[in-house]
Amino acid sequence: MQPIISLKNIYKNYGTKAVLKNINLDIYPGQVIGYIGPNGAGKSTTVKILCGLISDFQGEAIIKGYDVNKNPVEVKSVIGYVPELAELYDVLTPNEFLNIMGELYNLPSNIIEDRMHTMLAAFGLEGNIHQRMDTFSKGMKQKVLITSGLLHNPDIIILDEPLSGLDANSVIIIKDLISKLAKDGKTIFYCSHMMDVVEKVSDKIVLINEGTVIANGTFEELQQQQGNNSLENIFAQLTSKEDLGNAADKLMNAFKQNL
Repeated sequence: MQPIISLKNIYKNYGTKAVLKNINLDIYPGQVIGYIGPNGAGKSTTVKILCGLISDFQGEAIIKGYDVNKNPVEVKSVIGYVPELAELYDVLTPNEFLNIMGELYNLPSNIIEDRMHTMLAAFGLEGNIHQRMDTFSKGMKQKVLITSGLLHNPDIIILDEPLSGLDANSVIIIKDLISKLAKDGKTIFYCSHMMDVVEKVSDKIVLINEGTVIANGTFEELQQQQGNNSLENIFAQLTSKEDLGNAADKLMNAFKQNL
């Protein structure tokens, strides 16, 4: 089987700062990849490369046979992208916004209407479909954003902290949706700091730190390598430079210094 996403020898610098250092990764159809790492590790830069938002990098990024730099429009047509921050045209209603998004993907109007109503109803937003989004909460906007990323039924779904702002019930829905999408053959590249969710939904976990992949395998394989620990503890063992308990003590000391 050929990989549906292939990153080969990816390097990316911002000025003199190396953000990605020789990233190599093959992802196959139907896989859910949990892509994790500390703040500043290079996760968002990787996502931006996959989505064609950054072109000045070294190496080769291939998505479903398309070169990200040579065929950016084709790449964007086969991926669905849900960023962490719901940057929407919030003077529009969900109906107006999602119709624009559907037309960008050349979807027939009846398909847009059917999918939009079905998906927003599942999120409990059907009653808000004609309400301006500048009145929406962060979680409501995030649900519209997720709907827009999935509206064209993409083969590859890139999720960058998609649970941001969602309530507990919506988190359960998205976790279940990720599993069902993978069973339907979709490939999911999932970035998150929520270790418990990554642990449960991912077929494979890739841990990146300081621009380099430092662990790559199933959760069970990572447990065998690092001891029978939770993903949260494995993450801490591999990425923390000091004892996290001591760090918490140092923070508490800040309140005691002037007593």
